[in-house]
Amino acid sequence: MFKAIILKKTEDKTNTLSIEDLSIDDLPKEEILIEVEYSTLNYKDSLAVTNKLPIVKNYPMIPGIDLAGIVRNSSNKNFVIGDKVLLNGSGLGEISWGGMSQMACVKGNYLIKIPSKFSSMQTMTIGTAGYTAMLAVLALEKHKITPDKGEILVTGATGGVGSISVMLLDKLGYQVCAATGKLENIEYLKSLGAKRIIDRNDLSKECKPLEKEIWAGVIDTVGSQILANACASVKYGGTLVLCGLAQGFDFPTTVMPFILRGISLFGIDSVYCPLELRQEAWERLARDIDLKKLQSISSLISLSEVLNNAKNMLAGDIKGRIVIDVNMA
Repeated sequence: MFKAIILKKTEDKTNTLSIEDLSIDDLPKEEILIEVEYSTLNYKDSLAVTNKLPIVKNYPMIPGIDLAGIVRNSSNKNFVIGDKVLLNGSGLGEISWGGMSQMACVKGNYLIKIPSKFSSMQTMTIGTAGYTAMLAVLALEKHKITPDKGEILVTGATGGVGSISVMLLDKLGYQVCAATGKLENIEYLKSLGAKRIIDRNDLSKECKPLEKEIWAGVIDTVGSQILANACASVKYGGTLVLCGLAQGFDFPTTVMPFILRGISLFGIDSVYCPLELRQEAWERLARDIDLKKLQSISSLISLSEVLNNAKNMLAGDIKGRIVIDVNMA
């Protein structure tokens, strides 16, 4: 028997959340059985467990879009018993049972062996948030946005994706401008490598389609009016990388910045990202992440603490990364 968080839907369309004892026979019949060590709490997980948005497509559901652990059984030739593995996205916690469980049974098409540099906990401190941040940095690089081109804006900078984006960009030699509504966290952002910090309210006002050119690139985690403001101030030939919609999924701007300044808009999908790109991202994370800084942004919780932390995350009261020790009492 093992413990897992179970989400169920009631007749009135609300979610119930409980920690239940399950058996291996309760798990889906997939290729690889994993003894889970750690999972994470992401913004999408918080929406799922609080039922704020219809993230979950099938019930009952074990939430958790990330997991890291040890292979205990495998019919996939690429993985053997004892392999330490991680999985990000790929429908976990939405379509298929996810990581907030002491055991999981998954397909191997998106599964990755943990790089030797990392422990299981470190991979979950990175999690989908850090893996997404690395995909965003790779996108800037592939669009030829090098450190000499100018400052990079990171929005939602105290969140998981934002925090690790700041950390990675600084390590790679970029000048980082962090936008946040939590000005009490200025020292936190400076410790991650932000050279300049601005109030997100300055980016929340209505703007003209074209404003003064400031940023060579943008990693945006919030969308809506903040994204429109960022777009208006990207330098000629710059690139915006989109990987979140915490403020909203609208984009109130025009085509003018794209036509008159030749800027690019690039979207990041971390859920079904091809395996080759996942592997590239994790190889780069193993090379470029600062493990000391990474440790400073994480908090460790148990399964029983997930719901309260999810509520706090949606209220904007969480910074950095939340790691779930699924075996913690």
